[in-house]
Amino acid sequence: MSAADPVRRVVLVDGVPMSGLAVTVVDPRAVVVAVHGGATSSAYFDCPGRPALSLLRTAAAQGFSAIALDRPGYGASGLYADGFADPALRVDAAFGAVDAMLGNAPRGAGLFLVGHSAGCELVLRMAITRAEVIGVELAGTGLRYSGAAADVISEASVTSRPAGLRDLLWQPTDLYPPEVLTGALSAPGAAYEGEVTANWPRRDFPDTAARLRIPVQFSVAEHEKVWETDAESVAAIAALFTGSPRVRVNEMPASGHNLSVGHSAGEYHRRVLSFAEDCLAAGPGRETDREEAS
Repeated sequence: MSAADPVRRVVLVDGVPMSGLAVTVVDPRAVVVAVHGGATSSAYFDCPGRPALSLLRTAAAQGFSAIALDRPGYGASGLYADGFADPALRVDAAFGAVDAMLGNAPRGAGLFLVGHSAGCELVLRMAITRAEVIGVELAGTGLRYSGAAADVISEASVTSRPAGLRDLLWQPTDLYPPEVLTGALSAPGAAYEGEVTANWPRRDFPDTAARLRIPVQFSVAEHEKVWETDAESVAAIAALFTGSPRVRVNEMPASGHNLSVGHSAGEYHRRVLSFAEDCLAAGPGRETDREEAS
């Protein structure tokens, strides 16, 4: 095993087992903490059999320690999912897991948080809680569901995935390695996610975004099917971050909803880590810009 191979970790946080994948470097520039979306796991950020698509391995190669958490109610904490209905408890559990996994290891400039889809809710709440967070990357979320998604999501539950949900999440299929489409990354959901999904676009996303005081990058997949991503919709999302000193929109070509496991994941992660580097040297002043498709 090389120093850059992620290791599965299970730690106790207030008596509850929390799990994830972690890779540490000797003298990190910062620590990347990544949080997956619904019905998947920390493996989302270390694409099985595709090391070139792994956020964790790419981060380590560029001098960052990195942790991909299993969200509260997932992985080792799955049996305790009913105890995480309170958002504050999810934040405490996530930070507790990060602290336990890092131990006394150095953190460099601090924590850079990466959230995907439903994981964006936890990441934003974490980002407004601790001063050591230096920047945030968000992807796979929004303010308005697409027309097709609204109909499908209204029928979804923890125990039932309606017809059409897979197409929303994984089309076009040629954007992903074939083995990723087999369901190998799937995991049971958590009951509290129903409330998260219901309140996120209308209430919680605008509220937490307005409270953010650090740089944020919002990434948009060219073939995003869950959320509306026209120019007006993306501008409305960027405008939520009224207190952020830097707001960047990153438009990802040839990409679908699941950015970190598609063929373009290597480029996506390069842009994420490039933004993390910018955050290390961030100065005062607000900047809104786009990294256009090349």
